[in-house]
Amino acid sequence: MASEIDYLKSIEQRLLWLSHWMIHHANHVRPKMDGIKVGGHQASSASMVSIMTALYFSALRPEDRVAVKPHASPIFHAMQYLMGNQTREKMENFRGFGGVQSYPSRTKDIDDVDFSTGSVGLGVAITSFASIIQDYIKAKSWGGDAPTGRMVALVGDAELDEGNIYEALQEGWKNNLRNTWWIIDYNRQSLDGIVREGLFERIEKIFDAFGWDVVRVKHGVLQRTAFDEPGGEKLRDWIDACPNQEYSALTFMGGRVWRRRLMDDLGDQGDVSALIDRRSDEELAAMMENLGGNCVETLAQTFAAIDHDRPTCFLAYTVKGWGTPIAGHKDNHGGLMNNTQFAGWQKNMGVAKGQEWEPLATVQDPVGLRRFLSEVPFFSKGSRRYHDKRLNIPNIQIDTSREISTQMAFGKILDDLSKGDCQLAERIVTTSPDVTGTTNLGPWVNRRKLFARNAQSDAFIEHRIPSTAKWEFTPDGQHIELGIAEMNLMLLLGAAGLSHSLFGKRLIPIGTVYDPFVARGLDALNYACYQDARFILVGTPSGVTLAPEGGAHQSVGSPMIGMSQDGLASFEPAFADELAVIMEWAFDYLQRNGDGDPDERTWLRDETGGAVYLRLTTNPIEQPGRRMDEDFRQGAIDGGYWLRKPGPNCDVVLAYQGAVAPEAIKAAGLIGEGRRDVGVLAVTSADRLNAGWTAAQRARSRGNELAKSHIEALLSELPPHCKLVTVIDGHPATLSWLGSVEGHQTVPMGVEHFGQTGTIGDLYRHYGIDANAIVEKVHGLTHGRPIRCH
Repeated sequence: MASEIDYLKSIEQRLLWLSHWMIHHANHVRPKMDGIKVGGHQASSASMVSIMTALYFSALRPEDRVAVKPHASPIFHAMQYLMGNQTREKMENFRGFGGVQSYPSRTKDIDDVDFSTGSVGLGVAITSFASIIQDYIKAKSWGGDAPTGRMVALVGDAELDEGNIYEALQEGWKNNLRNTWWIIDYNRQSLDGIVREGLFERIEKIFDAFGWDVVRVKHGVLQRTAFDEPGGEKLRDWIDACPNQEYSALTFMGGRVWRRRLMDDLGDQGDVSALIDRRSDEELAAMMENLGGNCVETLAQTFAAIDHDRPTCFLAYTVKGWGTPIAGHKDNHGGLMNNTQFAGWQKNMGVAKGQEWEPLATVQDPVGLRRFLSEVPFFSKGSRRYHDKRLNIPNIQIDTSREISTQMAFGKILDDLSKGDCQLAERIVTTSPDVTGTTNLGPWVNRRKLFARNAQSDAFIEHRIPSTAKWEFTPDGQHIELGIAEMNLMLLLGAAGLSHSLFGKRLIPIGTVYDPFVARGLDALNYACYQDARFILVGTPSGVTLAPEGGAHQSVGSPMIGMSQDGLASFEPAFADELAVIMEWAFDYLQRNGDGDPDERTWLRDETGGAVYLRLTTNPIEQPGRRMDEDFRQGAIDGGYWLRKPGPNCDVVLAYQGAVAPEAIKAAGLIGEGRRDVGVLAVTSADRLNAGWTAAQRARSRGNELAKSHIEALLSELPPHCKLVTVIDGHPATLSWLGSVEGHQTVPMGVEHFGQTGTIGDLYRHYGIDANAIVEKVHGLTHGRPIRCH
């Protein structure tokens, strides 16, 4: 009866074939539509095949989660195909429309993807934050039955150039990281060349400094067997001293060249020469390519030997392109076997014509292998996507009787929630990159405490030193404090925003960051949204309203980021009651899963839900008083409402978004002294208005003539001669498109350049977004009587 290792070797060869055939089929068999190379990274897949075989078919359990190296995607899909979780149709359409994706995707692929990958480094780092979230959930009274597994990243050695990996290492150390494996495919080749000599020594030092165990997997069974023979120590010393580039070149040239080189360097030494002579050219090449990361037996034993929960880095030495004709060549990263090479390789692999897609072709004992596959623990429970019930949303109110900023209102809303015992408040987890106090999370944290697996004392409290920050670290805490690294913030939000699917426990993650620094974490924000993670990102303070801090702390382009980012609904409320309505809606929006019919009222596909971005400010402004009408509430959610409805003869509409509301309102009053019927449009979300408008246009083009978006309904009654003046504390293009909705002439006002220090009034005047500038724009449009603000 075959052993587990025999079955693992059979699986390894099947995955190697299926992945490479899928890539070859896409590039050389499937008809080409545009003549562009499809690609697929055959060599990068080959270097991972042994690692993934030993990991998935021996080491992993269903509760474990894996981020697959992007360029190993073909191996992953081949594995899912072998297990019946992927279709031949989609495999045949690899990298085609509707086929398996170039890189594993939670939202685009049908197979069981834990973490989407693609932007290198991010899939690695998110596993450490997923582990922190797993510990967070397990520490709570409501999270005790959640599964506990290892968070595993399969890492390309070139990915170690990504800075976000090292930011994540530091954050993991601060949070006592555990249950995390990073397995480095150390093939020593990158896209443009060979990895520098001695890199592994630096890698080991870095991981050791942050408390990780480092396991070097360098030599496979064939090499270790040779090392035990007479002369083996000399061979081992030669292998360990051989430069990366030289080893790769020799691998590509094969057994005959290996023999000549080894005899030149080690021959005439009796025992070493005999060791080499005992092996044929093919056997010698197999031994020299039998590095630890290309040996399923070595890898299975190494993984099984880990009996602790400390974070562990496996440095697995591999040959890029292992087992194929392009193994070791420095150009093989994007290279493909040509038809001649592939035909020879197919013959060598023993796959008959017409059997290319057969999952178990060439397997000597298909019955036994099927039985083995049916008992593999990792796949035993089928799809590992969990679900959690939706949380009830309490009614959110806020006092609007005094001047208040939207940032202060945000803090007040969370503080009010922290005083209650509703389930929503219980599931909120907040986080911030060292700006907790200055983004108004302080009151929430004082009541709900900071999270740590082990309680930590506060020396200021112990010594009775007065402080507004009564921060206690405890397993019950609901705030995770991060260092100054916005990439880590976005990755943590991404991991927490997938908790309902990864761990079966829903969290409501809220992260705050200075709005200009949203851009620092933009790659990770995009990555989190691509995975359909659910969270609220609060960018505050925003715009030039953070006047005294100067241009580096004043955001200009972030409204455009909010509009363009898929999976993220962006809002910029001006008033506290708008924010209360939006946050109540957002808590529900985060929990929607796509069930139900499309929302034909807004044409925004709101049934699918997503993440939310709030752009808030520190500028306290006078509030409009209590408003409870449905037009206001629904308008705030849909993106806009009439703060001042235009009359039938309206020739000017002022449309504003965010904290410049007082300037627009003041300008409307002054203009109204000489003009009647002036309208004021309060825009709470240019993003939602624009998304609804484009969605309605698509619906109409498909034959639904009744489709009408919210912004079309708002502007449809304006006379054709009416002019629109838009104003925002941000880039003017955010609202400039409004004129295209119904064909009205539009003058956009906003901020296009870096700011400087000063008062808010100084900067508003400097950038021409104050009331006086608005009035002057209106005068220039209509050639009416000039009006000055005093």
